[in-house]
Amino acid sequence: MSIQEQDSAGAPARASLLNDPKARGLFYQATLIIALVAFGWFIVSNTVENLERQNIASGFGFLQNTAGFGIIQALVDYTETSSYGQAILVGFFNTLLVAVIGIFLATIIGFVVGIARLSNNWVISRLAYCYVELIRNVPLLLQIFFWYFAVLRAVPGKRDKWSFLFDTFHLNIAGLRGPQPIFEEGSGIIGWALVLAIVLAFAVARWSRKRQEATGQQFPVFLTGLGLIIGLPLIAYLIAGMPMHFNYPEFVETGPMLRRGFTLGSGFNLIPEFLALTLALSIYTAAFIAEIVRAGIQAVSHGQSEAAHALGLRNGPTLRLVIIPQAMRVIIPPLTSQYLNLTKNSSLAVAIAFPDLVSVGGTVLNQTGQAIEIIGIWMFVYLTLSLLTSGFMNWYNQRMALVER
Repeated sequence: MSIQEQDSAGAPARASLLNDPKARGLFYQATLIIALVAFGWFIVSNTVENLERQNIASGFGFLQNTAGFGIIQALVDYTETSSYGQAILVGFFNTLLVAVIGIFLATIIGFVVGIARLSNNWVISRLAYCYVELIRNVPLLLQIFFWYFAVLRAVPGKRDKWSFLFDTFHLNIAGLRGPQPIFEEGSGIIGWALVLAIVLAFAVARWSRKRQEATGQQFPVFLTGLGLIIGLPLIAYLIAGMPMHFNYPEFVETGPMLRRGFTLGSGFNLIPEFLALTLALSIYTAAFIAEIVRAGIQAVSHGQSEAAHALGLRNGPTLRLVIIPQAMRVIIPPLTSQYLNLTKNSSLAVAIAFPDLVSVGGTVLNQTGQAIEIIGIWMFVYLTLSLLTSGFMNWYNQRMALVER
């Protein structure tokens, strides 16, 4: 006879809800949710009450008002008569431009330096080591100041220039100038040809991977993709009657001793604030990526290299075809964190007056006093960019993961 308590029907008595772990867990979770909702309601109602007491308007209606200030770099149409919403949109695109270019450059530099850290050449490995230790131990803000105040202020003034690449690009204290493409009627076919070329390049890469798994034969994927991306738009450009020309920078000289500088509206101009911020972010983040790449390569068993060499592969193909693909499974997760850090660190642009989202939003905040709305926009934009980056990298990480048979 069991000593467990039984009811009148002989069945074991049910335990009290207070002693049921499942019921207790549900109770604690419900209590926490109710407390969070109540706290949020208190914060919102208290904020609205304080704003009404101080006669401060709330809501996002101010985004339709005229901004009244200029922005030195805008990727979309913007004038001083544009709205605050358009100004914030300009800042968002500037932030996105810095993040995309910075991630691209940091990835290339980081992989090169990370591989150089493991080079058998003592000079190359020591140079890479010094780069990593120097760059990652100097605060990013100081590096931004270095590029902006020390490097880019040492270039020629507005009435002079440094020219390079067959006198096509020019650098002075006003920024980097180069030829600006002007698209004419019918040039849309070039863009569609580029999209088609990218799709075909991915299709060729996928086909070549399956072909190599089935036959062991390699296919020149990189050269084929590069040929598609360059060749198809070029063919479309010729077929459409060359509906595009370049507006080259014009440097006006009125005499041997008097130079007036570049003509406004000639060519494109990358302002020094953009150059300093992009260089600092790329070089700083690349130092951390280099260490991630080095650790990922070292995580691959040395037997993989020995097996590849036994099959007759040289060091270059061994690294590219055997080591790096396996190391990527270790590299990708921490690499995602560095991409997120670079995107969020771009907000330091306010220190050198580059018109990114935070800088433009700060100007709008000072003029309108809509602090809560502006900060909410900042939080929403950076949260969205971070989630999109994390989602893409997680998808790529799943593609690189080992597939169990």
